[in-house]
Amino acid sequence: MSNILENRTWRYATKKFDSTKKVSDEDLELLLEATRLSASSYGLQPYHVYVITDPEIKEKLKPVSWGQSQLTDASHIIVFANVTDFGEELMDSYLQNVSSTRNIPSEGLKGYGDFMKSKLLELSSETKSIWTSRQVYIAFSNMMQAAAELKIDTCPMEGFQSEAYNEILGLEEKNLNASVVLAVGYRSEEDETQHYAKVRKSKEELFTHI
Repeated sequence: MSNILENRTWRYATKKFDSTKKVSDEDLELLLEATRLSASSYGLQPYHVYVITDPEIKEKLKPVSWGQSQLTDASHIIVFANVTDFGEELMDSYLQNVSSTRNIPSEGLKGYGDFMKSKLLELSSETKSIWTSRQVYIAFSNMMQAAAELKIDTCPMEGFQSEAYNEILGLEEKNLNASVVLAVGYRSEEDETQHYAKVRKSKEELFTHI
């Protein structure tokens, strides 16, 4: 079995973390860089990622996360927050980055910028928020899989109150919304779920070749 499949078989949604074990700064930076390099539609990356280690903040987030122990036992809590609404500034910022990174005159990017704006600015605020939250999951998945490569455990979490997270982290005034959470750390020997066989649909059920 290749390492690609071996690491994905090893990975599971860790329910109980060893609170004495911390992810090193070096490994954390690898996870963050893998996440930064994630694909996104048009390359816009319409989200922000919060890396939480402050015990007080983790304690505040726990009761609005169904009291799940991962919030306080995991080494890091990663909150992926999508941009809830946007205007031309999202595309303009990206185009400026393209211009400086690739040394392309900004006027040479006008056509692409106009194309993006024609597709995105006509969307309703609700549709924009749905679209940006979908972009979050691409980056989220990349971090989870990168962690598996490093043999770092994770638990993807949607069981939390977004509004409460937004208030605790001050997201709403930043035009952001807590979309999904990833607990990162190392499994506890007491976590029985690590021994469960991985249950997935068969290839025949899941895939259709046309």
